[in-house]
Amino acid sequence: MDRLASMEVFAKVAETGSFTAAADALDISGQMVGKHIRTLEDHLGVRLLNRTTRRQSLTDAGKDFLERTRIVLAELEAAEAIAAESRAKPRGELRVNAPVTFGAHSLAPLLPLFMKENPEVTVRLTLTDRVVDLIDEGYDCVFRAGPLLDSSLIARGLRPMEIIACAAPAYLKARGTPAVPGDLKGHECLGFAGTAIGQRWEFSGPDGRVTVTTKSRFSANSGQALRQAALAGLGVIFQQAELTQEDLKRGRLVRILPGWRSHRPMHLLFAPDRRLTPKLRSFIEFSAARFA
Repeated sequence: MDRLASMEVFAKVAETGSFTAAADALDISGQMVGKHIRTLEDHLGVRLLNRTTRRQSLTDAGKDFLERTRIVLAELEAAEAIAAESRAKPRGELRVNAPVTFGAHSLAPLLPLFMKENPEVTVRLTLTDRVVDLIDEGYDCVFRAGPLLDSSLIARGLRPMEIIACAAPAYLKARGTPAVPGDLKGHECLGFAGTAIGQRWEFSGPDGRVTVTTKSRFSANSGQALRQAALAGLGVIFQQAELTQEDLKRGRLVRILPGWRSHRPMHLLFAPDRRLTPKLRSFIEFSAARFA
């Protein structure tokens, strides 16, 4: 039997003076009270209580043991109170993973606000465009763009990521401006290396959903590298809107196919643990509110 539970029963018997009163106070049977006491005495090898038909009194060994038992139970109560406080207040290190472009342009600017709201939480943000293993690599949560493949994790749906196609004015002047997605087959399309969708560009527009398999002499596993290539006039870039918004404002890049839209699903993933820590719960709520 649980020794701490038996000690709690013993302390209650000493306090109330009988098995019956202790049983009523603890909402267990009198037989169970007796079993706890016998188990405790067998373990210690001493008699703790003198039993009579009406009342139980402490032996000398029982008095000494009761004193220590009360200390142990008080310490246990204090430890549980500390643990409860820890569960209630976000604190500790939060490990987050996100795609590079989304993490740098959308997530990172908001993290100071989250940390201001949760001053006892530290954040370790890792940016990578590969699919990480949340559990094996020790992340609390990961942002993931595109279709979900791992059903063992809990997914919180976020606002879809808008993807746009654009190119430098000099490139469009030399090669012409695509009017429909199919025209991209005759253009240099800067592909994202290392993913199956890097050269398969999907659009939704007047003719429904269209997928174009593009080709290019240049590809990279970095949105920033593709952006630099597009600025240099190397071809058409198909990336997250936030990556190119400043270039579009200043005219360094021009959006093409404005009547066609493209979005990728976006989710925040975390392990299926019902006892979410306060730091993770607060971050999930924060992210859901900002990227709803």
